[in-house]
Amino acid sequence: MEEIKIHYNFLEEPLLEEIAAIGIRKTFKPNEVLIREGQFIKSFPLVLKGLIRITRNNEEGNELLLYFLKQDQVCAMSLTCCMANSTSNVKAVAEEETKVILLPVEMLDIWMGKYPSWKQFVMQTFQNRFKELINTIDSIAFMKLDERLEKYFIDRFNKSGSTTLNETHQELAFRLNTSREVISRLLKKLENGGKIKLSRNFIDFSNLV
Repeated sequence: MEEIKIHYNFLEEPLLEEIAAIGIRKTFKPNEVLIREGQFIKSFPLVLKGLIRITRNNEEGNELLLYFLKQDQVCAMSLTCCMANSTSNVKAVAEEETKVILLPVEMLDIWMGKYPSWKQFVMQTFQNRFKELINTIDSIAFMKLDERLEKYFIDRFNKSGSTTLNETHQELAFRLNTSREVISRLLKKLENGGKIKLSRNFIDFSNLV
């Protein structure tokens, strides 16, 4: 209860008590999947700690990064699926060790009508994620790949506060829907420009942010 109060103190006390009573606390390891595409969602996560990557994926394994979720946030895409009683159209993966409170989907509508703070929180979540999706579309449509790569590092820093990344060049290529060779070339260019430091499966982008 105290941990929930710390992160979600803007919610009414009775609502916090309900969350503490029915929520299931769970910890996900790095790269562990929370939500799969095509899956019916029975519960939605409130993030207590960590970072979650929300993506769209094709059959070849390529990803389109939609946005990151950090502590004190909830996934807007999972909420829309809950409201429509439909399958998930996104994949949610823990970027690092992530602690969440899982809540049953049927409580979403009940709390919307019962608690003004919850309704405001959900509406604000939709607005914030919509802005992030617009930024994603803009980056794909109007930015060069090297600019998108820099934006990926900056966005991750803004969400997690971390200036390092443990990922292979192939994994980054999947994130940005391109080839490993192109990513390797762009990373080398950034390193030569003094913006990042490369080592095996490790990138330090502190100079960039």
